[in-house]
Order: sequence, then C-alpha cells, then structure tokens
Amino acid sequence: MTAFDVARCRKDFPILARTANGCPLVYLDSANTSQKPQSVIDAVSAHYACHNANVARAMHALGMEATAAYEGARAKVAAFIGAQPEEIVFTKNASEALNLAANCLGAALGPGDEIVTTVAEHHSNIVPWQLVSQRSGAKLRWFDVTDEGRLDLARAAAGNLINERTKVVAVTWLSNVTGAVSPLPEIIAWARAVGAAVVVDGSQGVPHRPADVAALGADCLAFTGHKMLGPTGIGVLWGRSDVLAGWPPFLGGGEMIETVRMTGSSYARPPHRFEAGTPPIAQAVGLAAAIDYLNACGLEAVEAWEAKLTAYLLERLAEFPEVTVLGPTTMADRGSAVSFTLADIHPHDAMQILDADGVAVRGGHHCARPLHERFGVPASIRVSPYLYTTEDEIDRLADSLLRALRFFRVRPGGRG
Repeated sequence: MTAFDVARCRKDFPILARTANGCPLVYLDSANTSQKPQSVIDAVSAHYACHNANVARAMHALGMEATAAYEGARAKVAAFIGAQPEEIVFTKNASEALNLAANCLGAALGPGDEIVTTVAEHHSNIVPWQLVSQRSGAKLRWFDVTDEGRLDLARAAAGNLINERTKVVAVTWLSNVTGAVSPLPEIIAWARAVGAAVVVDGSQGVPHRPADVAALGADCLAFTGHKMLGPTGIGVLWGRSDVLAGWPPFLGGGEMIETVRMTGSSYARPPHRFEAGTPPIAQAVGLAAAIDYLNACGLEAVEAWEAKLTAYLLERLAEFPEVTVLGPTTMADRGSAVSFTLADIHPHDAMQILDADGVAVRGGHHCARPLHERFGVPASIRVSPYLYTTEDEIDRLADSLLRALRFFRVRPGGRG
C-alpha cells in the first residue's frame, strides 16, 4: 500500500466479514487485542505445516529452518523499532517483559531507593514494581494525573518525585484508558539527570505509531504482539545492550546457559540469557508477518487514519450529554483509545446492548483500576479503533449507544 486504504485493508481480515448476534461485526476492542490479517494466519499455519521443529537445538534441516525463522523474526522486530537484534528479548507478552525488567532491575535495589511509576499505568506496570518494592524495601512512588487525565508534571516537580534516591522510572507511552500520550522526553530527561533507569510500556504505542528506541532515550521498552496484528503468546522486551549485559538471569532452563555442572552454571549472552526453554517460535514467525503488514501499510499512514477516526469518534460522543469522556477530549497528544461513562448505566450493562447490535467494546476498569479510582468511577466503556476501523462503524456505535439509553429509559440529556 502506497497510501492507506481502509477498504482494501479490511479485505485482509477474514474475521471482519462475520456477523455477531445476527449483525455485521463492528470490532472496537483493539486495545484489548487486535484482529489478524490473513497473511499472519497463513505464516503461522505454514510454519507448523512445513517448518516445525525446535530452535537452536536440532541440527537437521527442519531445526535449521525453524532457527532461521525465529532469529529472522528477532531481526525484523529490531529493525521495526530501530534496535539491534541482540537487544530483543522474546517473552510471552508485555506483562512478562515488564516483570523481567522489574525483577532484573529490582535485584540491585534496597532500602532507601525509590521506584517511580504513574497512576495511569496498566496493572502490568504497577504490580511488578509493588512486588519488587516489597522484596527489596525500596519505596514505590507515582505520578498523579490532571483532571484531563494527563500526567501532572507540575505536581510531581513540586513534590520532588524524581530525585537522587530514584533508581527506576516506569511509565506508559500511551494510556490504555484515556489514550493520553505521556510526555516521555521530559520524564526521561528528568530520570537521566539523577541516573535512574527508565522502563517504558509501549503496548499501546508501538502498534499505532513509529517507534525509534535510539531517539526514545529509555533503557527498556516492552510491547506485545497480539495488539499489533500478531499472534497471542509473543511479547518483546527491548533493552539497551549494556543494560541487558548487566542483568542476572530471570528464568533458568535450556538455551539460557553456556555450561551446566552440578557445582554451578555459566550463562549465555543476551538476549538468549533471558529466553529459557522452548520459545514462542510460531508466534515469533507470526509477529514477523504482522510487522511486514504494518510496514506495507506505513505506520505514518496508520497513525493519520487513526487520528481521523478518533476525532470523529470524539465528535459523535460529544452529541450525547449522557457521555463523560475520561481523559482528553481533543486530539492533542492522544491516541485512539477512548473511555467514557454513559449516564448511570453500568458499563457491563451498556456493553450487553452494544454486543446485541454486533458492536464489540470493552466494559470494566481495563486493568487500570487506580486510574478509574482517580476519576471517581468504578468502570468505563472503552472504544479502541485500529487501522481496519471505518467511520461507518463509529456511526453504528453511536446508534447502539442511543438504543442503550432508550433501553434503560434515560431521558435524552438527563438521567434515568
């Protein structure tokens, strides 16, 4: 594709042709997991059908083919984010990648040290640091957000949040709830000034916009394959080569070692030091195919299309006085995930009506309960379009929201 063409794109996704509850499927839950193009499905199927073997062990033809495909996927992921292959560690998802970073960085922490995260994080970038804090005695602190859902840098500066005791700063690139883009340059510069390591959760960023780890300036970046058109069961931790070289092993087993004796073992160089046991081989092959697809589309074109869709989504939601958007209501520094409440209707109830109309959204706290508590709501409805979403599908969502209001007898512009 030389220019992004959503109609052509949709033909590549077989699931979008199906119905749900007797209605054409409208899939608006891509922040949860994305759909897969036929090329990814075919790549995984072809690997199992023609090249299935374990990697880095079997010296027969199939083993060498599987190893070449697996390491080729590593190289493709590296090129996608401007990294080197030896800086790419495959995990089973972003949560495991963040746990890997937390455990390895946490090994050097102790009482008196501080870890900084944010109230806007997915649980996967909160809980691992809580566990590290409990084990090490390091103190966990966090950024608050403004009422608009943006990280409150002024309050953090006034409270000296990042200081000489800070050893790790863990922050999301884009919120999976509000879509707000974190001010990473400012936060990373702040962390660098005190010598703190920076871990970025890129799960909602890498699938939607170009990433360049050299320009980013962080120490680690975590993301997951299933949110970027790839299979489930494959995640990525990028780490600067000097950072990974200093980390101890996270898991023990085959392939992560050089030599094993009963009296002790020596370990492989990164990234294999952190990939114990049989890795997600077919999943890596599928992720490589997903990257091929995104490269063919052009992430700049994808980002522009999503921006247009999100602006239209916010415009349609603004027609409903009963809708309260959590986070930015303009397109400045925001991604495509939009969460909101609908009058006094519980999100789980609202999404049942939407599901009956074939509209798939997510209702809940989206693994970000602290952020919802900050906004004073237990849950929200989240709409998350992607490159295959159309404006007509946003209209279908709006029609279904109106039906939900009528079903629950909410007066237009009022409460039930």
